[in-house]
Amino acid sequence: MLKPLLETERLILREIVSADEEALFEMDADPEVHRFLGNKPVENKEQVKEVIKMIQQQYKDNGIARWAVINKNSNEFMGWCGLKLYKQKINGHINFYELGYRFNKKHWGKGYATESGKACVNYGFEALNLKEIYGMTDSRNLNSNKVLLKLGFKYIEKFDFEGDESDWFKLTRNDWNNKLKN
Repeated sequence: MLKPLLETERLILREIVSADEEALFEMDADPEVHRFLGNKPVENKEQVKEVIKMIQQQYKDNGIARWAVINKNSNEFMGWCGLKLYKQKINGHINFYELGYRFNKKHWGKGYATESGKACVNYGFEALNLKEIYGMTDSRNLNSNKVLLKLGFKYIEKFDFEGDESDWFKLTRNDWNNKLKN
């Protein structure tokens, strides 16, 4: 098994590797998973191979990217979570870190996004010494919005992301530290 980068009570977060192809395909071929992601589920495993290559390149270029979320008890790939460095301009921002997560539908509603998100945010502030982390979701994705709010992100504004109305969130290190003390 690959060395975990982060561990929580129920989860292991590690780099995404070629062996995750089948589980990634199962997740990303599901139209419900892509409902708020432009409705573009993957159609074949070649697309998934390209995604894995792109993520692995981000590890090399930026030292960080999305991580596989693995169930500690079953060793099952459940989805991914992590910080991504955006070098292109989005909503007037450039060179910023964004928390993202995506899970196989069978793992929705069990707190895994919040649990893995908390670990990733903590990593961002503690290990990477970030001053702020952003989050963005489709405005209709109420569950994703709830995760960001639970983690202490503050809603900033609505913006247009690739033709969809999206919500923009921000979490500062000070707000995170204050949340941990309360």
